[in-house]
Amino acid sequence: MELDEYLPALRRADARFAEAAAAAVLASGWGARVPGCPGWTLADLVWHLAEVQRFWAWVVRTRAVDRSAYVPPRRHPDDELLGYVAARSAELETALAGANPAERVWTWAPRQDVAFVLRRQTHEAVVHTADVEQVLGDVRPIPAALALDGLDEWLEVMVPDALPDGPPPDAHPVVLHAVDADTERTLFPGTRPFPIAALTGTAGDLLLTVWRRVPLDVLTVDGDGLQAAAMLGLVGLE
Repeated sequence: MELDEYLPALRRADARFAEAAAAAVLASGWGARVPGCPGWTLADLVWHLAEVQRFWAWVVRTRAVDRSAYVPPRRHPDDELLGYVAARSAELETALAGANPAERVWTWAPRQDVAFVLRRQTHEAVVHTADVEQVLGDVRPIPAALALDGLDEWLEVMVPDALPDGPPPDAHPVVLHAVDADTERTLFPGTRPFPIAALTGTAGDLLLTVWRRVPLDVLTVDGDGLQAAAMLGLVGLE
C-alpha cells in the first residue's frame, strides 16, 4: 500500500468498528465474549482500542520521542465507551492527518516515525474490527490489498519483534498463498530446503489466521497442518 492509502483505510475501519460495536451492544450486551480475544468481553475490546488510539494520538500530536510523560486514562464506565472510542478514533485520525509521515516519534520498533504509527494503527483497527464483527456475527471480508499489507507488516515487524534472535532451530518455512491477491509470502524462509506446509486462502483469512483470530481450518492446508500451526505459534502475540 502507498502511504496515502492508510489514513482512509483507518477511517473506514474506525467507522465500521463503531457501527459493529453499537450493534453488538444492542444484540448481546457489554458482557458478550470476544471469540478472537479469549478472556475479553465486548467492553474490554472497545476500551482497549480506545486506549491504544488515545496513546498513539498523543505520541503523534506531541511528537514524543519517549513515552515517559504519557498519563494513562482511567477506565470509563461501559455506558460511555461508544462515545469515548469514537472520540479517540477521531483524535488519532486528526493527529495523523496533521503530521508528516517522515517526522520522528517514539515507537516500540526500530522504525521511529509517524509512518510506522500510521501503518500499525491502521492494521490494529482492521484486526479489532474483525474482533467486534465476530461478536456481532457479521464478519465482512477485508479488502485484498489491505489484508496483504497487514500480512506483510506481520512478517516484517511482528515476527522480528517476537523473535529478535531470528527463527529458532526447529523452525520450518510455511508458505502463505493469498488467492485473491495472487501472491505468496513465506514465514521463516530459508530455514529448511522445503516448506512444512502451504496455507491457501484469501489475504484476509490469512491475516486473521496469523493473528490467531480464526482457526487454521478456514484455510486450505497442503502439508503438515499441525506443524504449520506450531510454526505460527512460535510468533508470540501480546
